[in-house]
Amino acid sequence: MPFDRKNLVLASLAALAAGGCTNTEGRFDLTQGDPTWGDANRATMAAQVIDPSPEYADPIPPTSAANAVRAADAYREGQVEQPERISTTDNIDN
Repeated sequence: MPFDRKNLVLASLAALAAGGCTNTEGRFDLTQGDPTWGDANRATMAAQVIDPSPEYADPIPPTSAANAVRAADAYREGQVEQPERISTTDNIDN
């Protein structure tokens, strides 16, 4: 039987209809709210945080929108002082 467009569409619709009848028992369902959902993500984030509530000897200096605008303008105009380049390893000649 040759497949023409009509037969292909009918076969596709039959496959979609049959897919709606599958058994989902025992499968994870997002609508049920698994209490462990996201644990791996939270564990990874926690491993990257050294101290979630750090205490500093000196108070954090106040910030303002005006300072942020000046910094952004200086960056756009190329007036930012480049930091000194440092290396964390020594060059070893073999």
